[in-house]
Amino acid sequence: MSDVGVVARGIRTPIIRSGNDVSQIVVDSIMKASKTDNFNFDDKDIIDVTEAVVSIAQGNYATLDQIAYDVKEKFHTKHIGLVFPILSRNRFASPLRAIARAMDKLTILLSYPKDEVGNSILYEKDLERLGINPYDTIIDEATYQKEFSHFKHPFTGVNMVQYYKDIIEKENCEVSFVFSNNPEDILKYTSEVLVCDIHTRIATKERLKSHQASKVLGLDDLLNKPVLNSGFNEVYGLYGSNAAGSESVKLFPHHNDLIVYDIQKKFKALTGKHVEVLIYGDGAFKDPVGGIWELADPVVSPSYTKGLEGTPNEIKLKYMSDDKYKDLSGDALKSAIISEISQKSNTLTDDAKLGTTPRRYVDLIGSLCDLVTGSGDKGTPVVYIKNYFKNISDK
Repeated sequence: MSDVGVVARGIRTPIIRSGNDVSQIVVDSIMKASKTDNFNFDDKDIIDVTEAVVSIAQGNYATLDQIAYDVKEKFHTKHIGLVFPILSRNRFASPLRAIARAMDKLTILLSYPKDEVGNSILYEKDLERLGINPYDTIIDEATYQKEFSHFKHPFTGVNMVQYYKDIIEKENCEVSFVFSNNPEDILKYTSEVLVCDIHTRIATKERLKSHQASKVLGLDDLLNKPVLNSGFNEVYGLYGSNAAGSESVKLFPHHNDLIVYDIQKKFKALTGKHVEVLIYGDGAFKDPVGGIWELADPVVSPSYTKGLEGTPNEIKLKYMSDDKYKDLSGDALKSAIISEISQKSNTLTDDAKLGTTPRRYVDLIGSLCDLVTGSGDKGTPVVYIKNYFKNISDK
């Protein structure tokens, strides 16, 4: 039995460009790293590839003019409402410019005191000072400007309301802001709505449709097919996109199953090992200091091989040693716990699993990969994970 548990290695690759064979690059880079870093391969190891390089290799981009064209085609008015966009220069500023380019007026409904992923829009102490309950009060733009506009993001120093306002007005589009946590409030201003929240988008759409909105689309309804030869994502549309220069965005990758199984097949041919493969985006974790929930993509993993389906079925070692086997120690304790693990069923009792994380494998693994690879200049868009599915009873 090895004394080493899970090992996650960031793997450097060449800079990936549009048209590159990303599957071959991933496999070649891992093979090269195994020689320089002296590690071997086993069945059930995991190859993880960041969605960014998959999209880049696919050439999955769209210009702001292509997005603007799609907006014009899908709405019947020149004044639409945007509901619950996140406050992000990377994620939403570029799509917002394109939407403004297509419209004469936008009314933007922003949730408060934070957006969906935890970005603050005002100081909560100001809500307390004014006695405002965010669950039943609409704040108009004039009140925001008077009482809350001195807010600056603690990390960036940016007030995103002003930032978005400037972006829109530079596109010769009028804008007004409304602050509310009730999506139906947008219908007081316009009956055609673009839903922009990420993880609650389906419920938001249903609520608006049930309140007689004349047109309700989401970011997933834009660029869900090619527009003027653009890239696209058939499932998520503009969700998961990132700024890619001043006039374009990189979209979430499409047709991912072809890639993960191609990598799996290529790796098996070279090594004889059956590995699992996952494409990952944002991890699903929250920063305890900034309060930001990392997951601004529609999912952690847009594609993965079948062996990564499911959730962990683990025994909580600390609970077993502190309770059931509290009178044992040393080798006797270790043997008892190994025996317990080797005989565990697929339906562990709640006490045996107490404190283990009830999450899907793909979300846990994708979060680990996001932390390992980072989003900056590490140059490791591939992560190779060993021993993830092994426990202390495995030889």
